[in-house]
Amino acid sequence: MDNIHICCPNCKWEPDGQAYWQCSCGCVWDTFSTGGRCPECGKVWEKTQCIVYAGGCDKMSPHLDWYEGLDDIINKLKEEIKERWLVKEYA
Repeated sequence: MDNIHICCPNCKWEPDGQAYWQCSCGCVWDTFSTGGRCPECGKVWEKTQCIVYAGGCDKMSPHLDWYEGLDDIINKLKEEIKERWLVKEYA
């Protein structure tokens, strides 16, 4: 998972680990530390807003789109599974 880079898919602003996001329950936290789930009420935020006052663009994007490198990881896992299919000991 070291190949994952978190940044806004629109402007490429990179969050710095600060608590910029606020849930409707009032909790303020770093949404990327929990994968978009509020640590107080458990609400999952499928979209994440880029923080303009921290240098971002203020646009909303699907939370998962902020994680660059996921496609590469998924493709690598698919290849590993295909390679295992070719090994007879698993058959």
